[in-house]
Amino acid sequence: MDKAEYQEPTQAVVLPDTTFHEDEARKEKSRLSAIFTVIFSGFALLSDGYQVGVLSLVNVCFTKLYGDQFTSAMSTRIGNSLFVGCILGQIGFGFVCDRVGRKVGLMLTTFLVILGAVLCAGAYGANGSVEGLFWALTVYRGILGVGVGGEYPCSSASASEAAEEVMPGRRGMLFVFVTNFVIDLGFVLSALFPLILGAAGCSYEVIWRTSFAFGVLPPLSVMYFRFKMDNSEIFQKNSMKKNVPYLLILRRYWKYLLGTGGSWFFYNFISYPFGIFAGTILDNAIGTEATFVQTAEWMLLLNVFYLPGSISGALASDKIGRKRTMTLGFFVQGILGIFMGIFYKRLLDIFPLFVVLYGLFMMMGEFGPGDMLGLVSAEIYPTAIRGTAYGWSAAFGKFGAFVGTSVFKPAISSFGHGDQILGQGRVFILASGLAILGSCFTWLLIPDYSKKALGEEDEDFRQYLASHGFDMSNFGEKNQPTVQKEAVDFSEKTKEMA
Repeated sequence: MDKAEYQEPTQAVVLPDTTFHEDEARKEKSRLSAIFTVIFSGFALLSDGYQVGVLSLVNVCFTKLYGDQFTSAMSTRIGNSLFVGCILGQIGFGFVCDRVGRKVGLMLTTFLVILGAVLCAGAYGANGSVEGLFWALTVYRGILGVGVGGEYPCSSASASEAAEEVMPGRRGMLFVFVTNFVIDLGFVLSALFPLILGAAGCSYEVIWRTSFAFGVLPPLSVMYFRFKMDNSEIFQKNSMKKNVPYLLILRRYWKYLLGTGGSWFFYNFISYPFGIFAGTILDNAIGTEATFVQTAEWMLLLNVFYLPGSISGALASDKIGRKRTMTLGFFVQGILGIFMGIFYKRLLDIFPLFVVLYGLFMMMGEFGPGDMLGLVSAEIYPTAIRGTAYGWSAAFGKFGAFVGTSVFKPAISSFGHGDQILGQGRVFILASGLAILGSCFTWLLIPDYSKKALGEEDEDFRQYLASHGFDMSNFGEKNQPTVQKEAVDFSEKTKEMA
């Protein structure tokens, strides 16, 4: 062989696979972010349960402080202002967390909850006016409600997406523990904290102001962590920031929206009035000689029943499925409530038994719709509209709470014809009938996605939009070029198949 033809073999230079390491680091960072998101998305929901529940004993304080000045109409107005704010927050922030981002929505809602709780604690009527105080509380509770309502779609959408990354096979259980269980824990604290203040001999004014102020702590404690969290990977890949085809979406998901929204309406129509006015019911049942501490003790016992309901529902969600769990909870609550309504007067003579049955009635609501409604609303809709659809469903539920609290006391008066005990018994029967109707709504209108990954619905949604000529390049965040390319490739592939 000629020397000129000979070439020495060159040794291949092996470069470090930086791409692999970068990808692994990115995945690890995403997993850690998902874990923190699961924890800190739900924790601020403690304020929702607390701020709704605490009004029950605050109402008792106001009644003892101001007597006839604290009218039934004013009590209802203060209670409903939170729900009106919640409806606005759920719809508005459902849109924000889909179109702008989960993180932005969570930061804004956290700020509003803190602001609203501080304003409620420091509420004051001009020149010491009692009526002015109640009107101030009405406005401040409305501001608080916007933040609390916004927490629902923002926290739940983030938590469900993060739970999918952390525990794909037990997504339901994990989601419930960081959302509805936390809300129920807030209800327990809403009775425990005023009870401690009452037992310590604090005045009624100190009790209600400090009780409102305590609601600042949960959102304040998660502020820093929410600032550091990222949007989930599934959101970055499947978000839709512009040109959202709402008409096509409504055409595909109207039945689901009717199911989640309608069932939530029935659940909140029952749970919120019976929760908010539980202190008044117990106070009347114990008798006029009851002290605040006695009422608070029974209230605490009643609220503790929420926890086993929430825990058992969380465990059942992945075992027997969301649909069966929710239907069963609604149905058993309805049967139990009818029994209580029929034998209401007799049960009051055995007061501890009455409180236990009341607790079981509320517990079954948490086992079924309380746990499952948030879960199904966060997983049966695609990522691109998860917050929006969840927000509308939850808002319709809060409208149920608004209607329920508005008609609760008038219904007792009307059904009882002046006999409050008779009226309360008949209201139990009415609420139970709605619970059974809720079980029918659940069974007929809500699908069971217990074994379905969130990404599967995203793919089905993409195919649906592509078949209607939707521009698939609208999917994904702008700073995710690979996501944009995947979306374009998917669109082209779908066209070829067609």
